[in-house]
Amino acid sequence: METIFLDNISKSYQDRGSRVPALSGVSLGIQKGEFAVLAGPSGSGKTTLLNLIGTLDQPDSGQVYLDGQEVSRLSQNALAEIRLEKIGFIFQSSNLMQVLTAQENIEFVMLLQGVGAEIRNEKSLAILKAIGLEELAGRKISKMSGGQSQRIAVARAVVSEPQLILADEPTAQLDSRTGEQLIDLMESFNRSKQITFLIASHDPMVINRAGRVIRIRDGRIIEDRAQDMG
Repeated sequence: METIFLDNISKSYQDRGSRVPALSGVSLGIQKGEFAVLAGPSGSGKTTLLNLIGTLDQPDSGQVYLDGQEVSRLSQNALAEIRLEKIGFIFQSSNLMQVLTAQENIEFVMLLQGVGAEIRNEKSLAILKAIGLEELAGRKISKMSGGQSQRIAVARAVVSEPQLILADEPTAQLDSRTGEQLIDLMESFNRSKQITFLIASHDPMVINRAGRVIRIRDGRIIEDRAQDMG
């Protein structure tokens, strides 16, 4: 079953009075449980593609399917519901709420989903233990290192076990050792929970760790290959 299917997607943006193409005729399928990397230099179209898959933006032409449902033309309310229930996001900067604690950040999506306080507490503490940061449950994000906050961002994304996690340059602001630890963490959730991961990155370490590498340049896919993970 394909978690993601893109059919001939194109997208352009207005820049100083002219249209600038970001994606041109992209077609792509991602199977459930894949650990895939979207690789390419800055400006290649990676983030635009993630935004379209994550329903944060809509294509100019073509269709986006998530879990078999065509989502390109749904209402904003319907798209918000899909993002809440089916998609986890990990951004380049952790995008956490600095004034909240680690546990409060992890529980936030579950709170929006209407999960009860007892279950939220149980799940958030369990995932904090799984990522080795249970002792930081009550610490505010503003008091954490970049690596710690990115691990919390991963925990927040996976705690409600969405079908798909989209990560945009998640290691960009981390040193190499911390970046590898973060990918270890994401890979472990991919394997244990069969969550589909699509990671946009130009980090060679991240690319080498993927089960599939999709290379994009100038808004077009130029290579799509499977490789051994690890």
